[in-house]
Amino acid sequence: MGEQRPDTVAVVLATPGSAWLANADTTLIDRLTEQLEALPVADLYVLSGEQGLAEELRQVAKVARASSAPVAVFSGEVVAHTEALAALLEHPSRSTGALIGTGLASMLCTPVRVEHGRVAAAGNSFHQVDSANASFRGVLQIGGDQLKALALVAEELADLAQAGKLGIADETEAVDLLLAGLVRSGLPVRAARLGELHCDRAPDQAAADIALLRLAEVDEDRARLDAAIKQDDGFFSTYCVSSWSRHLVKIADRLGLTPNAVTGISVGLAAIAAIWFSAGDRQSQLAASVALYLSFVLDCVDGQLARYTRRFSPLGAWLDATFDRVKEYVVYVGLALGYAAGAPMTGTGPGGIWALAVGAMMLQAVRHMIDFSYAGAVTDAAKVGVSWARPHRSIALATDSARNTAAVQRENAIVQLAGKLEGDSVTRWLKKIIVLPIGERMALIAITAGLFNARVTFLALLGWGTVAALYTLTGRIARSLS
Repeated sequence: MGEQRPDTVAVVLATPGSAWLANADTTLIDRLTEQLEALPVADLYVLSGEQGLAEELRQVAKVARASSAPVAVFSGEVVAHTEALAALLEHPSRSTGALIGTGLASMLCTPVRVEHGRVAAAGNSFHQVDSANASFRGVLQIGGDQLKALALVAEELADLAQAGKLGIADETEAVDLLLAGLVRSGLPVRAARLGELHCDRAPDQAAADIALLRLAEVDEDRARLDAAIKQDDGFFSTYCVSSWSRHLVKIADRLGLTPNAVTGISVGLAAIAAIWFSAGDRQSQLAASVALYLSFVLDCVDGQLARYTRRFSPLGAWLDATFDRVKEYVVYVGLALGYAAGAPMTGTGPGGIWALAVGAMMLQAVRHMIDFSYAGAVTDAAKVGVSWARPHRSIALATDSARNTAAVQRENAIVQLAGKLEGDSVTRWLKKIIVLPIGERMALIAITAGLFNARVTFLALLGWGTVAALYTLTGRIARSLS
């Protein structure tokens, strides 16, 4: 069993649009609160807004200071799929994020600019955003470790509103102001994409009716399953696993299997593959290659099932990462045993097969050290930045045009170049393949061991793995320096 995460504290900001009808007996705000009752929400606060924008923002700050769990803030005129709300509230990281839709024309939705999966700039009635490429849909969640930043931003905005420095802004803009303030303060805000799902804000009854019709056009369960399949995975995983693994996810869910149980079955198949590899004959090598492929398929399915059922736990994440390494190294041992056992029959001798096996293990261990140590350093740096520097930055809501023009031009040029490279499918897939992710490694092992022998497998792993390690190390250094 994994440790239980605290449920989210939800704050709904009632607006004039909250009173539009969702059906004959239910208003939009009633519909939203009913949806939140079906989600992991511990406490629900509905702020009427009758005391004005400044007081509403102070109440948000008060909730943030009193809570240790993530706090989610909703515009009361939101019309959304429950699955769309769940994608943000039940995300395993429980981090700060905002529901973001593609396009700009969307029923009272605020333009934002998204870069590298984060909200880089957010607008409102008096703050323009350069190069806006998406829209904020009125749902914002702040992680438990960043609530102090939310309180500081809400209080500063309240002071500005009370002093009349927010122009014509009113309670309908409170959630937009909070997003803009958090982004301006330097807090990283994840852009939670809607995908096929919908989340709109209705400024009038006609818009509410249209938004409700849009909801009915989408099969939420299918969209949930689609969202459970990684869209930015490796080449082999995308085309040779995720293209059909969704059927296994549905079967596993019907059978009541947990993600950890699927991980266990994957480990068992890898162990069977290692045993067959250790036999050393061609028929066993081919059977082992098939078992290894199926083991990797289930290795993908356990994560997909966790996302589909939203059964996340630290234990599950640890087991998945740990057993990935265990399965791979057990297969290395099986390959080396099989090659050594078959050497007397072929008259070739072991040929240093154990040295190659150990070398492949050590190289892979170094590669993982590079990846995990870098990820840990980035996380630590982000925590230090949020804890000390970011909450003390002013959130002065100036326009983007007030920023240094040369700096903006440089940033835009870099973003455009990165977007162009990322948009080129050949370049994007080459970048993914060259780092030899686990899918490509499993495919390399299965193909070379099934068609050739363990010596070819280890030489291929060492050659490609060395190139991947140098490529990754160079990239990490360059990114750190920049």
